[in-house]
Amino acid sequence: MPQVRLLNMKIIDACLMDELSAKAKVGGRLRQNLNFHDSYDDPSQRMLIAIEPGSYIRPHRHLEVPKPEAFLVLKGKMAMMTFDDQGNVTKGIILQPGGPNVGADLPPGIWHTLIPLESGTILYETKPGPFVSIPENDMAPWAPAEGDSEVADYIFNLLGRIGI
Repeated sequence: MPQVRLLNMKIIDACLMDELSAKAKVGGRLRQNLNFHDSYDDPSQRMLIAIEPGSYIRPHRHLEVPKPEAFLVLKGKMAMMTFDDQGNVTKGIILQPGGPNVGADLPPGIWHTLIPLESGTILYETKPGPFVSIPENDMAPWAPAEGDSEVADYIFNLLGRIGI
């Protein structure tokens, strides 16, 4: 039987998540990634993401370069929303460890966003590689761009649509 090599195994523990959260809290975008893949060309993109309330992920989809993606919330609490082509919320759920929903697996082409609801929120995300920046055609034209002055109101209104 071949010996299993564990030298490059990466462990996700409380200390790692706390360190990543600390970096997210002081970062300008209020989030911090830790990539587990070795390069952007890796066929499997896997990352841990610390994300703080106030961070904005513009609704987007992965259609032009079709890719499914999956999220698991390891710590904290997030809202995940999907949308139709006009920007209407089609689904809004809460993701949190120990809750009824801990993650989601999205097929390519679904408009979606994630909104952190608690400080210290950590999620694990995976999608096929290689890494490709989201093209402008896959950024929601009906949602404000990151950094726009309307972002806070937009997030507030989105959360209100799902009763938060």
